Amino acid sequence: MPTNLEISRGTVRKPLLDVAADMGIGPHLVEPYGNAAAKLSLDAIDELADRPKARYVVVSSLTPTPLGEGKTTTTVGLGQGFAHLGKRAVIAIRQSSMGPTFGIKGGAAGGGYAQVVPMETVNLHLTGDLHAVTGAHNLLAAMVDNHLHKGNALGLDPWSITWRRVLDVNDRDLRQIVTGLGGRQDGIPRQTGFDITAASEVMAILALCSSLRDLRNRLGRIVVGYDSDGEAVTAEQLKAAGAMCVQLREAVKPNLLQSVEQTPVLIHCGPFGNIAHGNSSVVADLVGIRCGDYLVTEAGFGADMGAERFFNIKCRASGLVPDAAVVVATVRAMKVHSGRYRVVAGRPLPDEMVQESPDDVYAGAGNLRRQLANIRAHGVTPVVAVNAFPGDFDSEHRAILDIAAEEGVRAAVSTHAAKGGKGAAELADAVAAACEQPAEFTHLYPTDLPLAEKIDVVARRMYGADGIDLSPLARRQLDTYTRCGFDALPVCIAKTHLSLSDDPSRKGAPTGWRLPVREVRASAGAGFVYPICGDMRTMPGLSSHPAAEHIDIDESGQVVGLA
Repeated sequence: MPTNLEISRGTVRKPLLDVAADMGIGPHLVEPYGNAAAKLSLDAIDELADRPKARYVVVSSLTPTPLGEGKTTTTVGLGQGFAHLGKRAVIAIRQSSMGPTFGIKGGAAGGGYAQVVPMETVNLHLTGDLHAVTGAHNLLAAMVDNHLHKGNALGLDPWSITWRRVLDVNDRDLRQIVTGLGGRQDGIPRQTGFDITAASEVMAILALCSSLRDLRNRLGRIVVGYDSDGEAVTAEQLKAAGAMCVQLREAVKPNLLQSVEQTPVLIHCGPFGNIAHGNSSVVADLVGIRCGDYLVTEAGFGADMGAERFFNIKCRASGLVPDAAVVVATVRAMKVHSGRYRVVAGRPLPDEMVQESPDDVYAGAGNLRRQLANIRAHGVTPVVAVNAFPGDFDSEHRAILDIAAEEGVRAAVSTHAAKGGKGAAELADAVAAACEQPAEFTHLYPTDLPLAEKIDVVARRMYGADGIDLSPLARRQLDTYTRCGFDALPVCIAKTHLSLSDDPSRKGAPTGWRLPVREVRASAGAGFVYPICGDMRTMPGLSSHPAAEHIDIDESGQVVGLA
């Protein structure tokens, strides 16, 4: 099979104005960025408002391995698969961060014959949205430090400042730094650090806003720290929000591309999946929902994380209601959740793990069952997508199908990576049938529930915990946020994505444990509070042999080594 890059370069692409026309979007709403991508005007939201809504499908997964289970590839393949049923679909996914692209994970354009093209454009800068987020975020950081240097009229407590800087590079040496060193004119020394751009609250805001005005208002509500009386100090008070919004005026527009089978793809925003909601943008969905028969989007990590946040954070912001949810399952992930094997990113699978063993698949069924229950807890019909990998055995696929049947859930083996939309047609048919099943979508909790109780509800119902244990610091922070008026916000629990629990080594569906909440932070602009459970790395590091070592330009000027 050709490489992803070879498949991308061999794809015949349709002119983007024609792709937009297939969506019912006129050329006056399309702003080309070269011949590979385009921005769509936000005016499209109002112009398309009278059209029927597409069926809304979210793609999630069981708890993933460090290698990922192919949610993006499945999302693209499913979108293409609908065309083989005579249906029109639009795909909406997150933008890839260049940190992982040059690190271990590689790009985020999908794979094989289920990817977004051109691969180089998708994974390298695209239209510059991540740089705009970086610039806007760091402008606020500079204005915070400048405010301290120029007399601190707002009484901002330097020890309470939560606004760090960001960079779209994996660089562990920047996690903890000291700024302001030098002389009197070089600022006030204080300890701070860097996060990766995807972890910026600005990125989360961009993904959740519904208009340019909404973006401006949310930026103003960003809390950078607290004064000596414990009152929040905001970007609006620092007079930074307007300039930040100006930097983001183009980035707020969704990006239009296409798949290898010329299916329209909206790529927009890439919020961090651990400490943010991990979903692509609301504005992309508000456009895409009026442009076909199905809108297929993706939620980061497992259904306990990305899908839960899709339902309780993103759907609250957009007002859209999902019709079905796909849970991606792979043989290797099921075997990992048996507890018998350990998978490490960048290393080959254990020899014993690649042997035929449906028993190992059955042994990992608990995790899949829990994630299906998590979808159903929101009144949404799940469908299991068995993402087939080379080396899988039919008996192992059958084991996953049998588990789905025991749960009364539709399921299909999908070979989209090798066969494109044709390989996902059976999955598309199952999803279409699920969309016709009556559903009563519900949020997991009401917004007027106290913050601690919201955390407890998610921990018990999504993760299977026996309850939560709040540290003294977390209790004080929750009291502060309640006093500041943040208690009506939803919660976004930051924990490992490699386990239903807070411990990445606990596989399957752990029981008999409680969720420890170490601290709680507020993303008031984005509109959620995030409890931190465990050690969350918001600035990744590079491996011994990062992907960057293999990426280069050949003699003809073409990119090589991009994965």
